[in-house]
Amino acid sequence: MEELPRGTRHRVTGGEMVLHQAGKGGPAVVFLPGGGAVGLHYWNLHRLVAGFTTSVLHDRLGTGWSDPAELPRSGTQVTDDLRELLAAAGVPGPFVLVGHSLGGLYARLYAKRFPGEVTGLVLLDPTHEALLDHLPAEEARQLAEPNPILDYPADQLDGLRATYRMVFGRALADWPPVLRDGLLDRSLSPDGFRAMLLEASSLVPLCDEVRAAGPDPDLPVVLLTAMGEDSFALELTPPGAAERDERKYRIHEDAIAAFPRGKHRRIDDAGHAGLAWLRPDAVADAVHEVLGR
Repeated sequence: MEELPRGTRHRVTGGEMVLHQAGKGGPAVVFLPGGGAVGLHYWNLHRLVAGFTTSVLHDRLGTGWSDPAELPRSGTQVTDDLRELLAAAGVPGPFVLVGHSLGGLYARLYAKRFPGEVTGLVLLDPTHEALLDHLPAEEARQLAEPNPILDYPADQLDGLRATYRMVFGRALADWPPVLRDGLLDRSLSPDGFRAMLLEASSLVPLCDEVRAAGPDPDLPVVLLTAMGEDSFALELTPPGAAERDERKYRIHEDAIAAFPRGKHRRIDDAGHAGLAWLRPDAVADAVHEVLGR
């Protein structure tokens, strides 16, 4: 009978973290999940990349199957945890880091702090610290404040959680049932959903950390900007999404200019959440390209 992939547990300073490793060769490709996501959300990409080099997934502390931790954690804590985890698991560097959404900020912070340990970056619709400078004042203020959803009554939170489960279940409909259902049960349990909301609730301090860490190192980088609509997630698409996407694209255009060996690609047939699920080919191609350079 097929079982849910369990990975291996490794001790870091803050507790035990779960890591999945597959494939052979190097450089190893390490996926950094988006805010509230866990390693298994990228299982399809993990299998693709493991076909041509070592691929690594992990759950950050406080999320998924890793040990509980107080959330949100600072970028310094998150990147220290990952560094310890890779050393404890014996994954040799330097690494290609693939960061999605919030994971893109963590990937760049890791590369800034430990430049000798990173040989390239693939950024999947990444969050960028310049976002706050380009938002209307009211949106910027809302991002700087604690997440108001956390104060919703329990029945409202349960209703929202059920919507997320329906939406992501739709997105993963073709995945093996044991993997899909196990992932949804864990990541969208009451505790998992709260962790998802908490993890991205300190964006302003994280952006300040990334700025304070200095310039981005000169690395080969491919940045994919998702400009499409995820048909499976229309219930979660806020009004004004097209305008925000155009703003995001301009921010990414400016961001990639910081990398002399950077390339920017627009993906028009997937949205922010669906980039890894709907266009794994585009992600794998970007990884191939960074490895080749």
